[in-house]
Amino acid sequence: MIYPENMLILAPLSGFTDLPYREAAYRGGCMYAFTEMVDAASLAYANAGGEKLLNISQYERENFIATQLVGSDPELLKRACQKLNAYHFSLVDFNLGCPVPKVVKKGAGAALGRNIELAVRCFGTIAEHVKFPLTAKMRILHQSDPEPTLELCRKLVDLGAQALTIHGRTMEHFYTGEVNFSIIRAVKESFPQIPVIANGGVYSVENCAEMREKSGCSRVMLAQGAMGNPWLFREINGGLPPTLAEWKDMVRTHIAGMVKLYGEESAMRQARKIVHDYLRGRGFPASLRNEASKLTRESELETLLSAASPAAVTATRRIIS
Repeated sequence: MIYPENMLILAPLSGFTDLPYREAAYRGGCMYAFTEMVDAASLAYANAGGEKLLNISQYERENFIATQLVGSDPELLKRACQKLNAYHFSLVDFNLGCPVPKVVKKGAGAALGRNIELAVRCFGTIAEHVKFPLTAKMRILHQSDPEPTLELCRKLVDLGAQALTIHGRTMEHFYTGEVNFSIIRAVKESFPQIPVIANGGVYSVENCAEMREKSGCSRVMLAQGAMGNPWLFREINGGLPPTLAEWKDMVRTHIAGMVKLYGEESAMRQARKIVHDYLRGRGFPASLRNEASKLTRESELETLLSAASPAAVTATRRIIS
């Protein structure tokens, strides 16, 4: 089976889950992770940026690494699969859930999930041409009625989907609002022959416990909850939150990996949002967040970390000083 029971999975996060991000997650206790979402057109047309998203480590080659395709043109998806077949992945996932406007306006992601006929055609094309196990990630299609979601799931399973990840919010709700556990549970109970992974709104140990209890899914995918908190994987599995020293070392190592991959100038521009996530919700003063917004050199990060003293931490229980 693709995912063992009780497994936690790092979601494909566009603009985030590059190799340094995934390595931080592994240090935090993650075992199963995705690259960033990859646009089929970028691969089909040999866009260098698209192919760079597929960089993986030797550790991942020897253990587990998955990627996710997004697109709504069967021909481009076919060509993308032919490119993907030259890589080493544990599985390929098809995105039927991304609600971001630039994806939706192309008829892909969550918009494609609602166009069941085309979604099934696209999924079938991938199933025919990709050499890896194929799964799908989708959002619920109605806020209260499970049947539209179940209809799409049935068709995907009939075409060979080996796992389904269900985000318990509709496209309109993006990443906020109530998660519909009952529809996720309906999918889980309707397809006992494959792993069903629950997704949406998991930011803490307590959130994860609630998700597992109410959805019936032992497997959970973490997305925004893992941003700036790679230790969430460890904590859910009964481990301790980070010490301040561990927090500093994680931030330092993560950004150093980005500098190595992208070069200092590009890496530090991207690092601003990453450092903001590490600072969020941990009681650090606004002055540190302001400094994070100005980062241009790796040495400036060290100055910021030096200012993150135990005395500065006032509103968190996730850092042990």
